[in-house]
Amino acid sequence: MKRNLNIFLTSLLLLPFAVGAAEEEGATDLSSAITSGKATISGRYRYEFVDQDNALKNANASTLRLRLNYRTSQWKGWSAFAEFDHVFHLLLDDFNSGAGTSPNRDEYSVVADPKGPDLNQLYLDLDPNDNWKYRFGRQRILLDNQRFVGGVGWRQNEQTYDALTLNTKAISRTTLSYSYVNWVRRIFGTDSTSGKAKLDGHLINAKIAFSESFSLTPYLYSLDYADFDFFGASSISLGARAVGSLAFGSGKFNWLAEYARQSDTGDNPTSYDADYLHLNAAYAAGNGMSIGLGYEVLGADSGAGVGFTTPLATLHAFNGWADQFLGTPGTGLEDLYATFKMKAGKWNLTFVYHDFSSDTGSISYGDEFDLSGAIKLTDRYGLLLKGAFFSADSSSPLGKPDTNKYWVMLTASY
Repeated sequence: MKRNLNIFLTSLLLLPFAVGAAEEEGATDLSSAITSGKATISGRYRYEFVDQDNALKNANASTLRLRLNYRTSQWKGWSAFAEFDHVFHLLLDDFNSGAGTSPNRDEYSVVADPKGPDLNQLYLDLDPNDNWKYRFGRQRILLDNQRFVGGVGWRQNEQTYDALTLNTKAISRTTLSYSYVNWVRRIFGTDSTSGKAKLDGHLINAKIAFSESFSLTPYLYSLDYADFDFFGASSISLGARAVGSLAFGSGKFNWLAEYARQSDTGDNPTSYDADYLHLNAAYAAGNGMSIGLGYEVLGADSGAGVGFTTPLATLHAFNGWADQFLGTPGTGLEDLYATFKMKAGKWNLTFVYHDFSSDTGSISYGDEFDLSGAIKLTDRYGLLLKGAFFSADSSSPLGKPDTNKYWVMLTASY
């Protein structure tokens, strides 16, 4: 099956070269393409406080990420992009940045923002024509809502991928994306053994827009890890995501329905099958207010004791901002949640409530309340205030502690 998949994908990658060469546009020569590009710089300062009801000391993390990037102009369909980050720990560094990146801070709670430099992105783009685009190199890959594949952009050191990506709109009403991923550059940086993972990964995603208000996205994600530490994450996920909206009064109803089936692959030592389900409905009023209800299930194979996994996801965006379910329990996870958003002057306010339980065994894990307020101070500056409050069920066998987290974040871009 894998051999046939590779043959098909290789044929797909070569197809645009058979229908025409790249159009000559942009810079007139390579030298001017390089020198006439655009550079940007941005900064993101964040203070994070973590208080957990366990033996660990409270974490106080004061971090700053500086980012510099440069994009060349296009020359004969080719262009290049480079992005460099550096994360600093400023004044307050009483925290464990995780994955062995701060060996002298093991007594503190984790704030996964290790310090140091990082070549975040470095890639070449090729646009043979309007319907095809290639990207070669270290790159950001964000698919759909990032539930399966994302950049973990909340953390100061972003997750990126050493990959080859094809995007095409050659099929009517369809945006097809395929990525072959060789390495995952994780949030823990180059100084940690967990900072990267060798992967034979195939990511296929096809968004079909039936209308402006309805789309269907089938996908196939095959992740075969080469490193022993990640064997438990080697899997194949096949699913589909439907998204739609319906006008109602001055606002509209937005809805989502998604289902996937996952099984082991490659050198995964555990044979299992698990299901994923996500349902969400929200009403967005014309005044910026919205209210929604969602139900997400990461199922479990009770015989194998393994839950549905999404190791490439932007996990902070799901199952609570306190990050208590970055890994799926062996009994699975059910997350019933409600969201309320509103505007208060120039502030955008968000309130989320989660009720967590198991997929098998009728176990209550606990609940969580999250809230945030964001404001754009000027065109270049922004402020975010955020909090997460997780309360564990005393009868839960997971042993998770009650956890409170607070954030203050300032952003600037030039």
